[in-house]
Amino acid sequence: MHKDLFQLAGQVALVTGASRGIGESIARTLAQYGAHVIVSSRKIEGCESVSQSIRDEGGSAEAIACHIGEMEQISSLFEQIREKHGKLDILINNAATNPYFGHVLETDLGVFQKTVDVNIRGYFFMSVEAGKLMRAQKSGKIVNVASVNGVIPGHFQGIYSITKAAVISMTKTFAKECAGLGIRVNALLPGGTDTKFASALTQNEAIRKQLLQHVPMNRIAEPTEMAGAVLYLVSDAASYTTGSVLAVDGGYLVS
Repeated sequence: MHKDLFQLAGQVALVTGASRGIGESIARTLAQYGAHVIVSSRKIEGCESVSQSIRDEGGSAEAIACHIGEMEQISSLFEQIREKHGKLDILINNAATNPYFGHVLETDLGVFQKTVDVNIRGYFFMSVEAGKLMRAQKSGKIVNVASVNGVIPGHFQGIYSITKAAVISMTKTFAKECAGLGIRVNALLPGGTDTKFASALTQNEAIRKQLLQHVPMNRIAEPTEMAGAVLYLVSDAASYTTGSVLAVDGGYLVS
């Protein structure tokens, strides 16, 4: 196996939700392996902080704010990418929202719409825009960060779990239709991970204890433990891998 199989030099990567947590870890890892990383999230300040830190460590990065729940912002993001880079090699759909924790019967329309707009519509049209750039260059990699909740719905996380199940199906659809264009599309299914996004669950002692009863490795993951899986999926090591759903969950789905 060639020693440079995981190198990403010369490639442009866009990571959403990259100002913290799993997205930040993925952005840092891709930069460490040579990619120019576009750090994107809703607020430019967090993106600038991460991109500057990557540059300080010798990597290549820039910051572009984008709320993927807003179609106009998606269009603006890709217009900037086309104008500055003229291509996109890697898209990591990681930005997501989970505004409601409670019984599914109490889900109101506003919460439902916000979750669907970001987690389904956002991922879909980010993939469409990226796919058009990748189609023109006859190559590209997309990784959708879904969740184990897309397989086993999380307690009191009904609409979030439903959207993550949709992301899994979306991944397979894009993989099937885009393979002939040279585009590989895969999904990452994180288990419980120690991030601010998941802190309502991981920092609640009762919920954490209940969760760990179903995790054979008996611990919560660190965000950095998701980045290696993504590196594999976007690298030449995964050149024959598309439509896969990779669980990185400490064994949760087999327990």
